[in-house]
Amino acid sequence: MILQTFLFGLAAALAEVLGGSLIYFGKSWPRRVQETLLALGAGFILALVFLKLVPASIRAIGDTAMLYCVLGFATIHFFEHTIVGHFHFGEETHSDVMVSKVASLSAFSGLFVHAFFDGFTISIGMQFDFGIGVLIFLAVLLHKFPEGLTIGSIVIAAGYSRKAVMLSTVGLAAATMLGVCTLFIFQGIGVGAIGAGFAFSAGVAVYVGASDLIPEINKSKDRIPPLVVFAGMILFYLSDRILESLVR
Repeated sequence: MILQTFLFGLAAALAEVLGGSLIYFGKSWPRRVQETLLALGAGFILALVFLKLVPASIRAIGDTAMLYCVLGFATIHFFEHTIVGHFHFGEETHSDVMVSKVASLSAFSGLFVHAFFDGFTISIGMQFDFGIGVLIFLAVLLHKFPEGLTIGSIVIAAGYSRKAVMLSTVGLAAATMLGVCTLFIFQGIGVGAIGAGFAFSAGVAVYVGASDLIPEINKSKDRIPPLVVFAGMILFYLSDRILESLVR
């Protein structure tokens, strides 16, 4: 069972790297393409939060989940506006950079937490029941590729190099594997702790999508990117429906 869990986690991590690789090998990414990718990723992240993370955490620990969700939101806000308080969102951007470096770091930290709990959830699902573990793996795998694409596009939009794109996606892949391996050490972790982790990562993801990405997308002079946000949400919903129909 341990080997199977590790292989499932590795497959999910590699899907993340594959998504980032598309950004890495792209020869040029015009502003409109970056805006579209950011918008698609923002919609996908927000749909993931409200359709998966929050409901799962509430089922696990009840209304207390919302407290952890707020805590996750506040933690990233504290990091972005207090720990690095001499920065303000968008302050260090210029005409050819759409996302501030602080915002990109915030996005990475939020997705890192989420990636960790992706791996953690795969692992605990496999521990409880192999069938449930497979379903969780498929659900995670479904959004890993867009997640890698999202962080890659954010890193490029912040003005970082393509090498940084691969480092960020490999970092998220490592977070996934860390989540998988952690349960091998802490076998006694209960469902309540997982629910709290889901809720915390949901709060982080809400901040990344709604406070960091959406405002940048809304600055676009093009009317298409703001509409693509809805396409990202629809993409997640349709993907989720298709996955459920395949595993029934």
